[in-house]
Amino acid sequence: MPDAQAGHETTLSATLAALAGANVIYGLGMLEMGITFDYAKLVMDNEFAGMILHALKGIEVNENNLALDVIREIGPGGEFVSNMHTFQNFKAHQSAPRIIDRRMPEEWAAAGSKDIVERANEKALDLYENYQVEPIKADISKTMRDAVNEAESDYQLPLSEYDL
Repeated sequence: MPDAQAGHETTLSATLAALAGANVIYGLGMLEMGITFDYAKLVMDNEFAGMILHALKGIEVNENNLALDVIREIGPGGEFVSNMHTFQNFKAHQSAPRIIDRRMPEEWAAAGSKDIVERANEKALDLYENYQVEPIKADISKTMRDAVNEAESDYQLPLSEYDL
């Protein structure tokens, strides 16, 4: 089932692969070593992958992010959380999960006490029922068609029966 262990395993293996420079991460949505596919887990894994990519971006080192003037002003042992600079900048460096719930326990309970699997299942069902696929842009479709035509020519294979 898409439980804490499954989430941890996906996050750990995907993070290590991403840190190593992989540009494709295998196994999102999969359970039981790929024997089972779970839509809720795919929704969860999509969020985990987004957070991994967010972390890999790092933090740009610039005058605003370093905030040396604020550090000098507040000084050693000071408190930065209530500083206006922190307020104006913290959201730019946070991930923004949709399935992970960061509410306080009382708010979470008032909203129905749904765990991550329940929220992911609801999101998967919503996507299944309501998602509208954007048509492929004509220039991208042409590029894909040209690649198929080139492959057919190079390998003398009838790939055109597969409509891309």
